[in-house]
Amino acid sequence: MLTNISHVLRVCAQRNGAAAVVSARSYADFATEASFEIKKCDVHKLDEAPATRVVMTRDEGLEYYRIMQTIRRMELKADQLYKQKIIRGFCHLYDGQEACAVGIEAGINLTDHLITAYRAHGYTYTRGGTVKEIMSELTGRRGGIAKGKGGSMHMYTKNFYGGNGIVGAQVPLGAGVALACKYLGNNELSVSLYGDGAANQGQIFETYNMAALWKLPAIFVCENNRYGMGTPVERSAASTDYYKRGDYIPGLRVDGMDVLCVREATKFAADHCRAGKGPILMELQTYRYHGHSMSDPGVSYRTREEIQEVRGKSDPISLLKDRILSNNMASVEELKEIDVSVRKEIEDAAQFATTDPEPPLEELCNHLFKNDPPMDVRSTNPWIKLKSTS
Repeated sequence: MLTNISHVLRVCAQRNGAAAVVSARSYADFATEASFEIKKCDVHKLDEAPATRVVMTRDEGLEYYRIMQTIRRMELKADQLYKQKIIRGFCHLYDGQEACAVGIEAGINLTDHLITAYRAHGYTYTRGGTVKEIMSELTGRRGGIAKGKGGSMHMYTKNFYGGNGIVGAQVPLGAGVALACKYLGNNELSVSLYGDGAANQGQIFETYNMAALWKLPAIFVCENNRYGMGTPVERSAASTDYYKRGDYIPGLRVDGMDVLCVREATKFAADHCRAGKGPILMELQTYRYHGHSMSDPGVSYRTREEIQEVRGKSDPISLLKDRILSNNMASVEELKEIDVSVRKEIEDAAQFATTDPEPPLEELCNHLFKNDPPMDVRSTNPWIKLKSTS
């Protein structure tokens, strides 16, 4: 669960070795947990559905809040650095969709496996990467999570297989990981994420077929943010019921703007897989605030008013914040302390990411293979000699 991720377990009331006063009230005055009614999932080929009455503890709420704020602030800083031409190339931001990443991670274990497309910064963080490593990768520096050679679309951590640039191609790879889990009998599962724009890819349907035949412990997740690049789902898909696309595979349609809805649906899907029932499909209905990538202003195919309406009515961070405060699980001051801490972490990471050196040319071909002796690599001309070391 998310509680296993060491880099996000921070005591918000500790600063410089001393306890900070976050409220005139003591922590004993706050509710340790609260129950919530959440939106019911639509189901396909299932006799049961995820719970609609759920419990969230105070610690869980603060943890989810911190992680979502970190992802949001990290993406906004990436936007700023891209516009300053410090980050170059492709860059797909995740702000608006934070409840998907945090909810999924809360419903599985860190020993489970996850693979996604190129909107990968949030998942890199929830899977164990640090803000400093992610920001440094975005700027192409040696301290990056892929040593500055992967960039925005190609980040990896333990049990996280990227960050993949070919539309839909990560889904069969994720099924391969699920096959390994079944072969090894380790009670682990694989989560394969893709967007509504990739949902019409033939390789995805081929993967559904194999996963169902072999009863793989695979959760297929369609993050439906309503636009495939600049095309609304209604113009690109004859059926927008993505959770039914598996046909013979059970499916769930989930409110992807609510971290608790995503968490409960993921727990349900994980239990389904671990019980040996085979694959399951989840459609998370979500929304991205930025355009498809930084080269897309995001307002030529949708209005600014639409974006502001989603921000005002469905923002995942605001929804969680309101729940925490209205149920007396924390004070406004305590949440502000988290906000200040997150901003400082982002700023420190950005400072490092803009001053850390770039990787030297002699490291260009390193890590082509694992545990192999050094080898010569052919260059673009005979005068440049390159080597690869594992």
